[in-house]
Amino acid sequence: MTGVHMHRDTEILGERSKIESTPLHIMGIALTSVAVGMALSAIVEFGSTNRDTTALVSAAAVSAIVGGVLWWRTTVGVVRTRDIFAAVGWTWVMITLFGSLPYIFAGTFATPGVGFVEQVVNAIFESASGYSCTGSTVLVDFARPGRGLLMYRQATQWYGGMGVVVLAVAVLPFLGVGGLGLIKAEAPGPSSDRLSPRVSETAKRLWLVYFVYTVGVALALFIVPGPSLYDSVAHAFTTAATGGFSPYPNSIGHFNSPLVEVVLIIGMLIGAANFSLHWRAARGEPTAHLRDSEFRTFMGYMAGFSLLVALLIWSKGPYGWATSLRVGAFNVVSLGTTTGFSDATSAGSAGNYVTWVPSAQMLLLFAMLIGGSTGSTAGGIKVMRIQVLWGHALRAIRRTQHPKAVIPVRHGRVAVPEDIVSGVAGFFLLYIVVVVVGVGVVTGLGGDLDASIGAVATAMGGVGPALGNAGPTASFANAFTQPARLVLAVLMLIGRLEILPILLMFAGPRRTAGKMVRRRRLSG
Repeated sequence: MTGVHMHRDTEILGERSKIESTPLHIMGIALTSVAVGMALSAIVEFGSTNRDTTALVSAAAVSAIVGGVLWWRTTVGVVRTRDIFAAVGWTWVMITLFGSLPYIFAGTFATPGVGFVEQVVNAIFESASGYSCTGSTVLVDFARPGRGLLMYRQATQWYGGMGVVVLAVAVLPFLGVGGLGLIKAEAPGPSSDRLSPRVSETAKRLWLVYFVYTVGVALALFIVPGPSLYDSVAHAFTTAATGGFSPYPNSIGHFNSPLVEVVLIIGMLIGAANFSLHWRAARGEPTAHLRDSEFRTFMGYMAGFSLLVALLIWSKGPYGWATSLRVGAFNVVSLGTTTGFSDATSAGSAGNYVTWVPSAQMLLLFAMLIGGSTGSTAGGIKVMRIQVLWGHALRAIRRTQHPKAVIPVRHGRVAVPEDIVSGVAGFFLLYIVVVVVGVGVVTGLGGDLDASIGAVATAMGGVGPALGNAGPTASFANAFTQPARLVLAVLMLIGRLEILPILLMFAGPRRTAGKMVRRRRLSG
């Protein structure tokens, strides 16, 4: 009995010594999961080029130690709104910083004329672009990193696609109802659907759909002529995440294959659709997608923009209809789903949209801003928000004619609650303000106006390539100064988390960070 009492007292003492902090606990789980990705990439590197194995192993060890300590020495407290914002915002900041370690340790950006500070800036930029699923890059020499390090670069977007916070919720069943707030804050949109009464089960099902979908894209790419197994897995990671990284400087133009582009168009459209619909369709609701107003609108605008851009290219340029339709459809879907793949084989090829007529480029810019569906891995403002804003505008017009009428804003056949309408309007205003301020800051730091507009739009929308001298065949390292690149890295995180978690994470917990856990004593 004495031994039992001693064991219980030790257990109680261990629980009491833990710090009650939801943000630090979630951060620990996230860093540990990221370390696993680094370690697996080290195995790929060891079995191939074996240049950056030590860098990946070292980064994995540092991330695992810090993440393990945070996970082991903290525990979840009361999950309040401010804790949710703090957990999500700071977690993404931390994985971005730790995610830059493989590039720093490997000297990926240690080219002639580039000092250590600029190397760190470039590493943070590449990491932020990866985990935010943006796809902008400062990598110029793609032959410098080993195959394992390039696979890690692809994997950063796969982690960021569904979100490491959703992964954390999947392994934290004791979060209960509070966990849904974490999913909503990390997987943005006007609403987040429960796929199960238990929040942890919802997170697990989302990850299951995401994993199966990734495997499906990899198999499809491997079947068609061209991509190797390595290529298939690498591009499946970034297709599922609608991220757009590629281990090749010419991106998808490296394959110059219509079949590869068709597979990726289908994959990008699936990734930019609501994953709840995918789950319901797999569970016996084959018409779930067709019944959804947002999905129908999304597919309609993708098809309409593709045809219109193809017509503009064909009517104003030297390309035939087949080429115009091919490059128009691929780039509209790539940028509209905020993936950011490029099918340009060279700077002067048909796929380089920087050479297109301005009207076609403007349509691409609109597609970047709109983005994909809510509940997807895509970025942008989201189709549902555009629908709600349009309905709100029409209601304002109708109210001028009928001031006393009660006119709800509808999404499909469903009336949208007024708090969501006001939230969407507030988000849109914040989005525009951040974009305008961002353009002003980046331009003031030395960027060209057209390149700055495209870069800020692509950073906020999570797209990747921009306009002007930051287009699909260019590098952001040559287009923007170091301070401008850091600003764009911050904008990537703001855009990925849709503004509020980043802006409000500083209002995180003040009393619970250093508060020790209080447990009821077990009866003897």
